[in-house]
Formats: sequence, C-alpha cells, structure tokens
Amino acid sequence: MRKSVFAAGAALAVAALAVTSPSLAQSEQNQPTTGSIFGRVLDSLLGPEKKPAEEVTEAPQTGALTMAQVLADQRRDEDRPRDVYRHPAETLDFFQVRPGMTVVDFMPSGGWYSRVLIPYLGQQGTYIGLNPAIDADATGFFATLRDTSTKLPSQAREWVGYEGARVIGANADDIPAGLEGSADRMLIFREMHNIRRSGWLHSTALAARKLLKDDGMLGIVQHRAKRDAPYSYADGSKGYQHERDVIALMSAYGFELVARSEVNANPKDPANWENGVWTLPPTYAGARDNPERKAELAKIGESDRMTLLFRKLP
Repeated sequence: MRKSVFAAGAALAVAALAVTSPSLAQSEQNQPTTGSIFGRVLDSLLGPEKKPAEEVTEAPQTGALTMAQVLADQRRDEDRPRDVYRHPAETLDFFQVRPGMTVVDFMPSGGWYSRVLIPYLGQQGTYIGLNPAIDADATGFFATLRDTSTKLPSQAREWVGYEGARVIGANADDIPAGLEGSADRMLIFREMHNIRRSGWLHSTALAARKLLKDDGMLGIVQHRAKRDAPYSYADGSKGYQHERDVIALMSAYGFELVARSEVNANPKDPANWENGVWTLPPTYAGARDNPERKAELAKIGESDRMTLLFRKLP
C-alpha cells in the first residue's frame, strides 16, 4: 500500500509538505535525495512503516546459567571454601569450556566439579562422568567406581536436581558407541597420580582419544612436584607429579600441549611433605589432632598445581 501511495501521490505529498510544514520542506532541501521527504510525509499521514516479522530476530535462549550464578548456588555452600584454591571459573575458562558443550569429567567422585559443570553446560550441554576400568576383584573405594552408567545419573540428581546438562556415566572399558567422538573437552582434576600408580594410564588415555572429537581438548590440573624432586617422590605415591612427565605421557598418547596456566599455582607449597600432598588442607594428614599445626598448614593452603591444556592429534 505504501508503495502505491508513494508512486501515485508524490506531487501531492510535496505540495502538502510545503503547505503544512514549510520548515520541514526547507530543511529537506539540503538532503542528497528526495526519498526522505516522501517518507516523512507518508509517516505523518500513515504512521511509521512496520518492518516485516521475519526481519525481527532475537538471540536464542539456551537456559544456561552464568558462571557467577552457578558458583553462588546454595547447593555449593560446602564446596565454596575451596574455590579460592581450585579457581573453578578461571580454570574452566582457560580450558575453554562453554555452555552447550559435551564435557567428560574423569572420576567425578563426590561431585565437586559436577555441581559446577552440570548447571553451567546448560540444557543444550552433555556431562559425561567417566570412571576408570575397575578390576573384577577390586574392593573398598575402587569397587564403588563400578557401574558408573547406572549410578552416576541418580547421584547427579542428588547433587543438582534435574537442572542443567544431560548426565551420562561410563567406565573407561565400557564406553557406549554413541559417545565416541562426541566430546568437546575431557577434564582430569588432580587424578594423574592415581592414574599412574593404579595402572589406569593406558585405558584412560585411550578412552580420552575415543571420546574426544577430532579437534577436542584435554585439560589437566595436577599437584606439581619441584623440578629437582627425585622420581621416588613423583611416582604418584605422594600425589605430586613432575610437569614434564605429565606432558611427556600425554604426548605419547597423541595429545599436543597447547597452553599452560599458573591459575592454580601456590608458591607457598614446598611440595616436600613426608605424608605427601595429603599433609595440606583439607586432609591435614598427621596433624588432625594438632590445632597449631593445622593453623600453620592452613596458611599455606592447598597444593601447588600445574594446569595444562592439550589438543588431540589426528
């Protein structure tokens, strides 16, 4: 309708403009075209032209929470005191974890990082809790890591309810075919010493390669031994690992180091404890009944840690 009015009544519009709004007509003389004159007259007569509905777009709503909202959730009240040592926001940002991704979390254990990742990944994301391959004769704690595919989803509901990402559980020797090549990230938080001393390295590294996409990345946070620490201290029995050893091991399985971060570093940690990393908070091995010693260890804080990001090679 607007085009027909414009074509048929251009002259009438100019005349009307001159009569009804001399100052407006005069100001339009300095414009490069006359289109704006007709447009403004028609706006005054017919009202502003409405854009077609298809031209109006809105950002998609994913339902994902911000990291600040996730970390402030009351379900993390008992977890929050460790944020100052684990730096979840900065660490996940360094690992380039984003809402909507598929992320593998190795050994979720009590769910500390699960309570961050599941809500943060949002409804468009997928959280895969991966436990190691467990021997049939394993007992104690290791026995609890069996049957992750059936146990983890119900645990996650206890941790975060039904909110956030889809939750899948698996063991390294029992990965559903549909998950192969599906993950954007795999994260290993402070478990490399257990992986090495428990004989899980080969199966875990192969599981990482199987789960990750061709351009997927592997993030590792690990207690860091001093460069001159003897092998007997960095073999996994004390919790600390040489950074060069972790890099070499991952390289042997086709993972290229792309970045390092000092976000989880703690220069106060001498990393030479007789009882290993468990001397420090929150375990306080050997000092649980000694308030003064615990106070000294609390001033040091949790362990010095390497933070490494690898890319899966073809």
